[in-house]
Amino acid sequence: MSSKGLLQRLNDGEAIIIAEGFMWELERKGYVKFGEYTPEVVLNNPEVFRSLHEEYAHAGSDVVEAFTYLGNRKRLRAIGIEEGLEELNRRALRMAREVADVTGSLMAGDISHTWYYQPEDPKAMEELRAMFKEQIEWAVEEKADYIIGETFQDFGEAMIALEMIKTHGNGLPAVITLTAYQPDVTLDGVPIPEACKRLEDAGRP
Repeated sequence: MSSKGLLQRLNDGEAIIIAEGFMWELERKGYVKFGEYTPEVVLNNPEVFRSLHEEYAHAGSDVVEAFTYLGNRKRLRAIGIEEGLEELNRRALRMAREVADVTGSLMAGDISHTWYYQPEDPKAMEELRAMFKEQIEWAVEEKADYIIGETFQDFGEAMIALEMIKTHGNGLPAVITLTAYQPDVTLDGVPIPEACKRLEDAGRP
């Protein structure tokens, strides 16, 4: 593990670089299908992804991020590989941990937007929380240094992700990112600056 955690580095005024964009690079190389964008490459071609982690670390990334983006239960069920869910997540996390340990980097677990956010449907929201919970718990067990929740278009889903990291993340820091698919506001109508401020406030101990 890195000798200095995320919060200590930030408190010390350090800049932290995280190289990402795995999906686009793997799609360019032919390992991810356009339109699906699920991380089954971790199961089918793990050596390719380990090499990508090593390349990013060599290029200067301070963080090795586990490739579990869109690796949730409903997404994998939709493409017929739900039985590989836990193996995919744990393999991705272990691979990231191993490369991070060799390079002295931080290792980040990852959850992402799900494409199943339906706030008007209580059952769907229960399933959403359960999907986040299991991915977060696997990240904790595989010794992530912090957890990223990324590319949320809806403020409500981002807040649920943060809530679940705080509840099930065993005290690990959370980093939440938003994607603005319409100018200046989330898809559920919250101005981006306000959404960031509310997430920051909600994330405080």
